[in-house]
Amino acid sequence: MLERYVMSAAHWIQCETAITEYGFLTKHPTTGSAIHSPYVAMSQNDMAQTNRLWYESFQIVKKNCAADYTGVNPQDDVMERLLTARRGK
Repeated sequence: MLERYVMSAAHWIQCETAITEYGFLTKHPTTGSAIHSPYVAMSQNDMAQTNRLWYESFQIVKKNCAADYTGVNPQDDVMERLLTARRGK
């Protein structure tokens, strides 16, 4: 499950990087008119899948944990990496 979460998060980050690079619109292959970028829909699906896998993993850890966890959300690190990757750092 952890491997699926990591792969899903990596794919989501790739889609977000493509959206940043290419934008939200693209040309239709036959008509040439503006259409929504397919990366936007893929990013939304990947984000939903990543969140679902995160919560499933968290529930397993929560049920098997001997003490309550009170630290920061480890998922914040993924968002921080995504935001710094957009800045090119």
